[in-house]
Amino acid sequence: MSSLFDVRKQLAFYGAYHSHPINVLIHIFGVPALLWSALVLATRIPSPSFLPSVHHVFSDYLVFDLNTPAITTAFYLTYYLILDSTAAILYAPQMILSLLSATAYAYRSNGIRDAVIVQVVSWVAQFLGHGLAEGRAPALLDNIVGAFVLAPFFVHLELLFKLGYRPELQKQLKNDIGKEIAKIRKEQAEKRRAAEKKVI
Repeated sequence: MSSLFDVRKQLAFYGAYHSHPINVLIHIFGVPALLWSALVLATRIPSPSFLPSVHHVFSDYLVFDLNTPAITTAFYLTYYLILDSTAAILYAPQMILSLLSATAYAYRSNGIRDAVIVQVVSWVAQFLGHGLAEGRAPALLDNIVGAFVLAPFFVHLELLFKLGYRPELQKQLKNDIGKEIAKIRKEQAEKRRAAEKKVI
């Protein structure tokens, strides 16, 4: 359980599935699109009955509702604060902007349809990145919760690292990711050998 709050372990797991530059680039654009469109779709999930009704319109493009997407956003940011408080604070404006714009977009007549299109296109791009660039299945097939929750933060940290954020952590993660990739490849090789033995 403690590993859930260990930033190095969590990001090493996720990073092992996202080491190829092309796949990382696809995720830099695709993950925020997936998160935003998921928040749009989540507005259709009924909010818990104990929540008060809160609706505030900042503009035609930014709306806050105390609903399922808002709760999800709060959960994500809380988890990220535990993993790396500085990076989480830097990410908070982007996450809040995604929430507010997604909530506003959901009120449009074509909002849900457009969100579904964004989901489909983004997921196709993700799977192509994994299949063609990484040469293996995405992280969600091994740890679906970790993959969905970690993806936005991993992309955010990738960008921060390029700007010089915590170089020591970046160095440690590269080393951890290398070990994790070697472990995955070893397990895959063992599975192949076991399968070949069964055939023989």
